[in-house]
Amino acid sequence: MEVLSDILRSMRVTGSVYFCDSLDSPWSMEFADTDRASFHLVRRGECWITSGDTHERLGPGDFIFIEPGRDHVLANELSGEPENAQSTTTLLLCGYGKFEGPKGHALLKTLPSLTIIRDEELLQQRWLKSTLDQLSTEYLRRQPGSEVVVDKLTEVLIVELIRINFGRSEQSGFTRALFDEQISRALELMHTAPEKSWTLESLASRVAMSRAAFAKRFKEHVGQTMFEYLTTLRMQRAQILLRESNLPLYEVASRVGYQSDLAFAKSFKRFVGLTPTSYRRLPS
Repeated sequence: MEVLSDILRSMRVTGSVYFCDSLDSPWSMEFADTDRASFHLVRRGECWITSGDTHERLGPGDFIFIEPGRDHVLANELSGEPENAQSTTTLLLCGYGKFEGPKGHALLKTLPSLTIIRDEELLQQRWLKSTLDQLSTEYLRRQPGSEVVVDKLTEVLIVELIRINFGRSEQSGFTRALFDEQISRALELMHTAPEKSWTLESLASRVAMSRAAFAKRFKEHVGQTMFEYLTTLRMQRAQILLRESNLPLYEVASRVGYQSDLAFAKSFKRFVGLTPTSYRRLPS
């Protein structure tokens, strides 16, 4: 099983576009206290983005992606500096993305909180550029079925952004594990069969490493010990099974590597903060 694809599937990426229109100066749009990631594309004209200590001028074709919970402001001028005001009409495309699957995967920690992809770089990312173009067209045309197409294109867009950032940060965080031949193979084994009784010895043997060397490199690259990662993986799989199936608890326990549903319930409550039964009863 390809690890990144499995992780992205478990995250259940969703999203949509909520704004695409022309803005005449002076104008300002504030985004605060949002639990969703935001993205904005300057289709035409210019503007400024302010977020914390970050102040960036955005031109035609520039794209920005912002993590959930990060306040930011888009405006035709930099606050307090009207000499920087942009008098041109600006056409903005704004949308959001959510990760609705189990929370806390190390992958999300590797992504920068604010990503700007300039027009010249976006032109080199042909798939991303064409997705954004089609997204804008579908949203503006409002034909029958456009809402579904917009939502699906947004999901593709967010996945593509994650992949681009992986390429940008190849040697940092969880990405190091995916680019390491032996550690990525170990991750693949665990993702393919999380129910197996994996040990440091068994995984190290499968990837042709000593136990000590494997344990050290895994922790350095992944940010968790092998057992911590395996437990996290099992609990995330369990959350999906509990929400998306009617399997009895003993079957869920078995599918994520527990021979006893009692032992599974204790681990699940310690990890999630709820019993499996209570978690399953949560509203969708």
